Formats: sequence, structure tokens, C-alpha cells
Amino acid sequence: MKKLSTKIVLAVAMVASAMGLISCKEEDDKTLYLYNWTYYTPEDVVANFEKDFGVKVKIDNYASNEEMYSKLRAGAKGYDIVFPSQDYASIMISQGMVRKLDLSKIPNSKYVNPKMLEKTVYDPNMEYAVPYYYGAAGISVNKTKVDWDYDRSWNIFADTRFRDHATMMDDMREVMGDALVMNGNSVNSLDDSELKAAADIVINDWKPNLVKFDAEGFGKNFASGDFWLCQGYAEVVYGEVPQDKWEETIDFWIPENGGPSYVDSMMILKDSKHYDLALEFINYILEPKNYAMFLDFFNFPCYIVPEAEQYMTTTPLYDAKQMDNCQLKMDIAEGLDKYNELWQNIRFTSD
Repeated sequence: MKKLSTKIVLAVAMVASAMGLISCKEEDDKTLYLYNWTYYTPEDVVANFEKDFGVKVKIDNYASNEEMYSKLRAGAKGYDIVFPSQDYASIMISQGMVRKLDLSKIPNSKYVNPKMLEKTVYDPNMEYAVPYYYGAAGISVNKTKVDWDYDRSWNIFADTRFRDHATMMDDMREVMGDALVMNGNSVNSLDDSELKAAADIVINDWKPNLVKFDAEGFGKNFASGDFWLCQGYAEVVYGEVPQDKWEETIDFWIPENGGPSYVDSMMILKDSKHYDLALEFINYILEPKNYAMFLDFFNFPCYIVPEAEQYMTTTPLYDAKQMDNCQLKMDIAEGLDKYNELWQNIRFTSD
């Protein structure tokens, strides 16, 4: 997801708020307001929810956690459910921005994968956040360009045969996280020696083979054949390759020792005016048949609600079990400065 400058977003949000452009108009109790990532709400499931409950669902979108958080902190009102990633979920819980959930009214929460709750250490009992989708970046190799055996670990980026045809994401937590995992360390490590060792791997072993660090255009360049090796999200690569060419073109996997991952969760905002309806919506999403429709809509793998897999009608982009060993990128507060300093060195060190 493209991230905007927090200061710019905050300034724009404050001006818009003052002009009365942000706050949703209060309607009756039969309208639920969602604030979700762009292209992340399954239209068919929402339509069925509206029909089954005789209500309306209105959706506003955001492109980054920073945009969502800044808008809410600037005073945006009227939203009921928001879908932050794990680091912002933990921040919003600690800052009292969300309401505690009545799980007795979300009986389908019983379907949530226990392995997921082992990872959400900031809210392991779903007191405030119910997992919506769990994902991770992986490795894609263009099989039409590569006719040799290759390493299926993150160290594939050290393979000189991919030189000038490889890319990694322009994302320090992702790239540094992969290198940390290669050394058997946590993706959230703040140990100076571990971080330096990870940075050395990227600078000395991986970067010499990269065309560039690219968080946005790698899918198109993979599909065109310019990139033979990419680190990134499966949906970006598959989304650029015609579906009838997936099998012959794409080899995607997440290394066995895992890597950085994310989980977006459903949370009810503190000032929600439709708390009970919001609980009904969360429960509706978690119903296995409905969750299967959500996964089918995006060709996502089934991790959050394992019971949904039996109802899926599409083949997911990859096996969800590949994410078992992945680690959530947590909020590391001031420790982020350590990553920033190393990342600047990585980005601007000549090969």
C-alpha cells in the first residue's frame, strides 16, 4: 500500500474536517459505516448483509494505516468499523480509540484460527480486534525466464544468475525482516548486532543483484518479463499476469522459515453510534460460507477461518499453511529509528 506523509495527511484531514467534509452525516440505526482499505471489501458479502438485515452499509476507503489514523485523530466522526493492521491496532487499543467487543454477540468468533491468536499478542482474546485477513509477502520467480534450480529461501536474492532481473520491496521492515529471519532472528528485533548483520546481508549479498527496491511496479515488470525474481505480495504479481498464464509463468512461495507478515482486523470505534449492528457485521463476516465468499472475491488463501475453505469455489494464490511460521510486524515505537538509519544506508550505498 502506498504510504503518505503523516504530516501532509494530518494537515489535509484537519482542513477537510474544518470544512465539514470528513464527518459522516448521522443517519438512522439502519446504516452502518465502514472505513476500510481500498479494494478490500467484498461487494457480494456486503450486499447480502444489507439484504438479510434490512440495512445499508456505506464505505469510505483509505490507502494506508497512516491516512486512516491521522484522519481519525484529526476528529473524523461517524464511522463504526475500521480495519487497521496489527501495529496500528495495538496503538489504537492503547490510546482508547476503540470499544471493547461483546464476544457473546459474535458467536462466529469461535471459528477464528487459534494459530492466528497466538500471533496477535497485543489482543490474544479478541477483546478489541477480530482478525479480518492475514497475509505475507513472498517470492515470485518467472518460470518462462528461468530454467535452473534455485534456492527456495530468502537467500535466493544472493543468486547472481538473477542479477539485473531481481527486485525487492521498497519497504525496510519487509526487506530487513527477511534478512533477520535468514539469521534466525525476530522480524521485530531491536538488537543492534542482529540489525547490523541483517543490513550487511542486504547490502553485500542481495542488493548487488537488484534492479531496484520497488513497492509498486514490480507486478507489471514481472508480467512483462523484465523481472525474473520479485519479493512482494502474491496478489500484486498474479493480478498483472493473465489467469490462463498463471501456472506456466508464476512460481510463488513463502520460505519455510517464514518472514514478516500482517493482519488487518475489524475494530469498532469508540464513538460508534451503531455498536450492535457493527457486532452483527463482524459476526456475519466470520460465518464460514460468507468468509469463503470474501476469499473467493480476491483469490485469497484461507487462514483466519479454516472452516471456510470447504466452501471456497476458487483456488487460492498459495497455501495458507505457508504463513504458519511468519511473524507479525509489531509496533516498535522509537526503535523504528534504528531501522530508518540502517535503511538509509542500504538504499544509498553503492554496489
